[in-house]
Amino acid sequence: MAALSAALHIALLKAVGNMPFTLAIAGRPNVGKSTLFNRLVGKQMAIVNDQPGVTRDWREGDGHLFDMKFRVIDTAGLEDVRAKGSIPLRTAKQTKQALEQAQVILLIVDARAGVTAEDTAIARELRKTGKPILLLANKCDGAVLPAAMEETVSLGFGDPLPISAAHGDGLMDVYELLTKYIPEEDVAAEKEDDEEKNLIIAVVGRPNAGKSTLINRLIGEDRMLTGPEPGLTRDAIPIAWEYRGQPVRLVDTAGMRRRSRINEVLERISVQESLRAIRLAHVVILVLDATQPFDKQELVIARHVIEEGRALVVALNKWDLVTDKKLVTKMIREKAEASLAQVAGVPLVPICALEGEGLEKLMRETMRMYDTWNLRVSTGKLNRWLEEMEANHPPPITANRRIKLRYMTQVKSRPPTFSLWVNKPVDLPESYQRFLTGGLRETFGLQGVPIRWQLKKSENPYEEKGKKR
Repeated sequence: MAALSAALHIALLKAVGNMPFTLAIAGRPNVGKSTLFNRLVGKQMAIVNDQPGVTRDWREGDGHLFDMKFRVIDTAGLEDVRAKGSIPLRTAKQTKQALEQAQVILLIVDARAGVTAEDTAIARELRKTGKPILLLANKCDGAVLPAAMEETVSLGFGDPLPISAAHGDGLMDVYELLTKYIPEEDVAAEKEDDEEKNLIIAVVGRPNAGKSTLINRLIGEDRMLTGPEPGLTRDAIPIAWEYRGQPVRLVDTAGMRRRSRINEVLERISVQESLRAIRLAHVVILVLDATQPFDKQELVIARHVIEEGRALVVALNKWDLVTDKKLVTKMIREKAEASLAQVAGVPLVPICALEGEGLEKLMRETMRMYDTWNLRVSTGKLNRWLEEMEANHPPPITANRRIKLRYMTQVKSRPPTFSLWVNKPVDLPESYQRFLTGGLRETFGLQGVPIRWQLKKSENPYEEKGKKR
């Protein structure tokens, strides 16, 4: 059993006050930390790969074991690295920051490999935290326990619990052990987040554009690993935050390069996670390096955001390094208007994430785009506008018959989507649809968000109901 007594464990837990009960998963790379994390949260949140050191930034989620609910943190390695400024050293610093938030630490070792020098070094670091530490021997998949598992007793945390994170074996034993150290009142289910109230913002862009630095500046702490090396972020990391009373879930994503340059399995998985983050977001902030703005890959990312129907804001990072700001602004604006015509009016916000400049304006524009993305226009206003548009600029004549616009209504927001009843919808030119889209933007303030149309061949449905009466 753990070196500290159960009574001391309970005292430590009560000392943290009203904080939610939090588990942190620790251990050397490739022992199954992310696999266990995914099992506890009940979904594939963390990237799992045989390559060691996949996890760099710690991530958190709402986990449960049977009726016990808690917050769970997946951490990166705590290797003994002496090279100043190296990625492992910065990763270890992030892990220590995550461990400070935990009340109980689950130390995972590979039962097949036995105790390594890294395991011993990590155990030494974890002991310094003074927190309850439960030793789990992972990869015990068969009926016979690996012989090397006996070595884990030397770490000083008592007999390990054999588990299989991949198959869920041994988790009942983990549950029973946790109940000994957690006061009953702290085991109660935490109030779940109301996802409808959370504004989900995904931060995307090419590698080394400054995405993680931006998030660190927004939340006011060094939550994400940053540095000059491209590709530091590998996972899509959600972070709970609040902006002016609005609950926000910020999602940091891996940098996305051109597909032809992606040759590693891990990077391909990371890009898929970034694309998934875009699909689940409400607003997407595309971070550009203003010193080399808007290349083909960034346009591909922007178009993908639009195709997914998300609201888009473009952050022009490293603005302090731009000498001719008027010229660069003009170039970016022209390229955006030419290449992203389907979302005319996308905000372009100059920022310096490193110094925290321009971030308040960036968030104001983000909130404005969120409101626009959610906008609804009444059916009466839409049809009065449609009559005026048709009168001033009638649709073309096809096969000796003029196309007639019968009726329209907004069927949904997020993004704004409109149904239009037309006598000959197949013949309505795309140019006329663009004309209507531009009119909608100008009249109802829908600049910068995707607008979708559903063309229907029918009479006015309300006129039909009136005839039946």
